[in-house]
Amino acid sequence: MPRARTDYLLAGRPITSHALSSEFSWPDVKGPFRVLSEEQAGQWNQDGYFVLKDALDEATLELLKREIDPQEAKTEAFLEKQKDGKFGIARAGEITFTTHMVLRSESLRELCSGKLFQDLCHDLIGDDARLYWDQAVYKKPRTESPFPWHQDNGYNFVEPQSYLTCWIAINDATEDNGCPWVVPGLHRHGTLAHERTPLGFQCVEDPPGAMCAPARAGSIVVFSSLTPHATGPNRTDRPRKAYIVQYAHGVTERVAIDEETGERTTEVQADPKRQFMILERGQAPRR
Repeated sequence: MPRARTDYLLAGRPITSHALSSEFSWPDVKGPFRVLSEEQAGQWNQDGYFVLKDALDEATLELLKREIDPQEAKTEAFLEKQKDGKFGIARAGEITFTTHMVLRSESLRELCSGKLFQDLCHDLIGDDARLYWDQAVYKKPRTESPFPWHQDNGYNFVEPQSYLTCWIAINDATEDNGCPWVVPGLHRHGTLAHERTPLGFQCVEDPPGAMCAPARAGSIVVFSSLTPHATGPNRTDRPRKAYIVQYAHGVTERVAIDEETGERTTEVQADPKRQFMILERGQAPRR
């Protein structure tokens, strides 16, 4: 069962940690760095996120749209055929999740294994890193529902708990159309207990000190899997488009507790088709 962390309070309430999270210690990054500035590294350690401005050029943004838009349209069409237009937490006309784009596009596979992300992984994960997950998330126009406060590691608990999320803004992500918000500092306490809601998993509600993280098209909101984050409504007439790419340590295991036996089970996250290594001993692996 989750236990109360009495060493940290949020809005006067003790934080409850995830049932599988114990004796967690946040690993500060210290360099030398390939792409991070000292300011970015400091913000990562202290706040659990930073914005890498204008990381992708216009040609790369056009590539993202060209490769993702047709696949996202198929996702939307699938949702429209479902009962109530819903499948899991995806909702037709509101929010879509188009997963595993690296299986559908060689161009995106190359992008996700390219030098920019190799360097980010080197600086924030270490010498051995692999792609863990990728998905496009489109928030449709006039969508009032927010996406709840959660940690990425709250959905599928893995160890090491801290991995890397790169939230790429395909078009400008603003407070008006549903850019990310983060809770700085809370990442240092490991994975929190989450509860299911109709809109997605949630670990905190209305957290004090939350910070808005808008991003121009081509910028990347870089945050830890342990950084609580959310996105607000899209109150504009255009979709907010994001491509989310996550990277984990070279050896990462999904951990679960069997509901019937109570036994702890583990599964190495190393699907060779989509969870491929992008760094081995600090270098790009041979393909």
